[in-house]
Amino acid sequence: MSFQSVLIANRGEIACRIVRTFRQMGLRSIAVYSDADRNAPHVKLADDAVHIGASPASESYLDIETIIAAAKTSGADAIHPGYGFLSENTEFAKACSKVGITFIGPSPEAIALMGDKAAAKRHMIEAGVTVLPGYQGDAQDETTLQSEAERIGFPLMVKAAAGGGGRGMRLVTKAGDLSNALSAARAEALSAFGSEALILERAVLRPRHVEVQVFGDSFGNIIHFGERDCSVQRRHQKVLEEAPCPVMTDDLRMRMGEAAVQAARSVNYVGAGTVEFLLDEKGAFFFLEMNTRLQVEHPVTEMVTGLDLVALQIRVAQRQTLDVTQNEITLTGHAIEARLYAENPSEGFLPATGHVGHLSFPVGVRVDSGIEAGSDVSPFYDPMIAKIIAHGPDRETARQKLVQALEETVLFGVPTNREFLIQALGKTDFIEGEAMTAFISENFPENELTAKPLTEETAALAALTHYLALRERGSKAVPADLLGWYSAQPLAHPFLYEDHRIEITTQGPDKFNLTCGATDLEVDLESWEDGLATYRLPTGRRKLYWFMSDPAQIYIQMGSETFHLNNVLALPAAKEASVGQGNIVAPLHGALTEVLVAKGDVVKAGTRLAVIEAMKMQHDILADMDGIVSEIFAEAGSQIPANAPLFKLES
Repeated sequence: MSFQSVLIANRGEIACRIVRTFRQMGLRSIAVYSDADRNAPHVKLADDAVHIGASPASESYLDIETIIAAAKTSGADAIHPGYGFLSENTEFAKACSKVGITFIGPSPEAIALMGDKAAAKRHMIEAGVTVLPGYQGDAQDETTLQSEAERIGFPLMVKAAAGGGGRGMRLVTKAGDLSNALSAARAEALSAFGSEALILERAVLRPRHVEVQVFGDSFGNIIHFGERDCSVQRRHQKVLEEAPCPVMTDDLRMRMGEAAVQAARSVNYVGAGTVEFLLDEKGAFFFLEMNTRLQVEHPVTEMVTGLDLVALQIRVAQRQTLDVTQNEITLTGHAIEARLYAENPSEGFLPATGHVGHLSFPVGVRVDSGIEAGSDVSPFYDPMIAKIIAHGPDRETARQKLVQALEETVLFGVPTNREFLIQALGKTDFIEGEAMTAFISENFPENELTAKPLTEETAALAALTHYLALRERGSKAVPADLLGWYSAQPLAHPFLYEDHRIEITTQGPDKFNLTCGATDLEVDLESWEDGLATYRLPTGRRKLYWFMSDPAQIYIQMGSETFHLNNVLALPAAKEASVGQGNIVAPLHGALTEVLVAKGDVVKAGTRLAVIEAMKMQHDILADMDGIVSEIFAEAGSQIPANAPLFKLES
């Protein structure tokens, strides 16, 4: 079976990554796009593109009939689903087969079995693969689940039977918390996957999350490509991944690899798949689930094996045999991947949206990205912006390269987790290869995830950069050596960021005096180009500042730190803050899925008022004071923009 034109039923970085392999293989690539992605990089990169509907995924990327119609219209012989969206949808795989289009993935039967966590666990028990003690039965009434929980013991995990990606998952440490966890998990599972069925399993509190990449062809050949350690997670979603696992031994790799192949063989698996395990501190491992698709973190496996997994997917889908045997798989060096998200770590990793005003990635590492300067990070899809992958002859070299690459990654306009990633890579537990799934909670107490305070020196240099950017804008009208001077005397230029007042006095075109509180600096401008300013301080220190500004605001980045500062002196009078005053607004753009109170209800501070769903996550809207709900400004089911009023509380 051969094909020449392939539609990519996905978007963002994975669509761009797939297109690049298609070009190397001489295949025609066809992109699909929603209203929100009309000008997205994956659309520009592909050979052809088809519009598939409105921005919400349910009206575009999750619409099976529309995707199939786009494939027919564009003359596609095959469909690559990427990951997420329809990649593990049994009905989609069947729909492709029904119209004679090759689905680049496993059989619908394998997808259905492995996509149901309960059925998958029952199947793995029969196949002789070790699983965690738990409950995966059909009875879903609360009495049964309460009884089974008592049998399993606490702590335990509540999981959506049909889910993945951390949605519909709750850790329960004591019996009294189970009822609320079941209710919350059901609601999230139903919203995300259309099924509220749950499973229970014993929780391993400090395990590693280790997964094995498997591949099968249509002739019964199934091999594994080694493992990946994906233990660094927040909200059960991966943040840092690496290959190989830091504590892996040859014997453990052999046993875990054999278990993964056994799991895949038990369902006659064809294509790329990943078998996930929990590895405890004693070296015992337990089957967790199988993902019947390409994983987000597949680049680290590609870096250490030298293989293109997408190219292998194509060859297997074309009914070719795997052209590599188990004995030929070797792992060379070490690779670490960091997922760059649009989010606020200091606000519980709340997803962020916005316009990307400036973006530059480093050289010397692999970057898989689906955005560019001028892109909008929308509320409709996952908040991941890019994956940055470093490879080295050993783990420490790869780690240092990744830290440097992240420090050289510049993105202005949308908050990101860049600084958090750098900090995580520098933690002793990670450096020593001891990161478990509890890594973030153990290494980042709540006060350490708060936004870094603005120092006087940083405020002063930010103000100087802001001033110079304004000076550059006015340089066409006034010679540079005259800007900042008046009646032969230097003129002080004031800036006010937060509570930092800065005054800049020009001593010459490239010499400045900066005062901010107790800080007094004499600064020389060394270079100024392409959004990068370099300063020299009296001690001989050099400071490099990436920046983007307009008259009222500036984005500044130096090393791991990024600040978005408003010059209060250039802004309209600020409105009185409403925090703690009962004016409840939406923290981000999303769908208001539930309104949990009615007008006239009496609430306490911290009461759940509503739920907003955005970027595949649910966010609770809480009361900020004790009071009475006097106004409700939005209805469940509506799309809500960021900062839109939701509730008014009165004491």
